[in-house]
Amino acid sequence: MQDIDQLRVTIKQMLDSQRLAVLATQGEVRPYGSLVAFVATEDMKNLLFATTRATRKYANLLKNRGVAMVIDTRTNQTADFADAAAITVLGDVEEIADHEQQELAGIYLDKHPYLREFVESPTTALLRVDVKTYIMVSRFQNVQELHLTS
Repeated sequence: MQDIDQLRVTIKQMLDSQRLAVLATQGEVRPYGSLVAFVATEDMKNLLFATTRATRKYANLLKNRGVAMVIDTRTNQTADFADAAAITVLGDVEEIADHEQQELAGIYLDKHPYLREFVESPTTALLRVDVKTYIMVSRFQNVQELHLTS
């Protein structure tokens, strides 16, 4: 059990320290990757991000709610092969309902206050990833999984 507890702490620290993730959505024929600013809820069950409704990623999400997000600690140095870690987050996305908008936008803007105008635009959607699994890779090949239950 201690390994799972330590894994949870390590993932939480990484989610808190990183600001950007690569979001993978499924297009008509091929997957599509996008860089997004994100924040994790305190319980790690949800990741939040925002996008304009006119984007390809938003159109993809309307067709297929399943996503992967990659969050990493790379510095683009050779040492990354030994030192960097990456988390792949698997889950389903939904747009935030009006009654939750203020609370969750507040959480998002606490981490990304410079995005306030973007988030508050009527053309922007605030989205929530309902996390099913975290897959963490460290030391190049050490793979650990944390499965969440809803």
